[in-house]
Amino acid sequence: MFRTACFLVLLLLARMAGAQAITAPSFDRVSDTSRIVLMPLDVELFSISAGGVPEPQAQWTSMALEHLRASLQRRESSMGNDLAEADQNDPAVTTLNHLHGAVASAIALHHYTPAYVLPTKKKQLVWHIGADTAPLRARTGADYALFLYVRDSYATTERKAAIVLGALLGVGMGGGIQIGYASLVDLRSGEVVWFNRLLRGTGDLREEGPAEETIDALLDQFPR
Repeated sequence: MFRTACFLVLLLLARMAGAQAITAPSFDRVSDTSRIVLMPLDVELFSISAGGVPEPQAQWTSMALEHLRASLQRRESSMGNDLAEADQNDPAVTTLNHLHGAVASAIALHHYTPAYVLPTKKKQLVWHIGADTAPLRARTGADYALFLYVRDSYATTERKAAIVLGALLGVGMGGGIQIGYASLVDLRSGEVVWFNRLLRGTGDLREEGPAEETIDALLDQFPR
């Protein structure tokens, strides 16, 4: 029920399409000598039933992960920094990844939705990942961690038919949406120093080309 409610809220916000990056007040850019550890991709794809319920699709998710990883590998050289991958079997890495999903969702809500802007934040990126990042820094030798979180959904044939019928009756119904968060975390302090949100009703991570474009959008304005 909670997942469905969250999806419906995102569907209403999808009209605010595109990517919008923000940077922490005390942060300028990643130095050329800095090392970045890439956290395991947090990706899940869904189909949208006739009634608007999102249903996880494991095969689609596997396809998306393959395309996104390949895109990141191609992009690594252009980022201008040493980019290493975190150990997916490390419990600390898993914990940080889960925390990132919650923190990134909170940043997206409180920075991009006017009704939920927090007066104490003063519209500034002043957020912490919520856990000790020193152990990850010690194990990887990295200065920063790059987190990528993506949820994508696609209307089924039945849902598309329902959308057409709803339109004829004057009732607006949404199809699939793509939402993504990219966060750069300073492993010395645990602070989120750069954040980008992607929210739109287009894109298809099941295909190589669109998946590449999604990575480009998520890493647009990366502070290198």
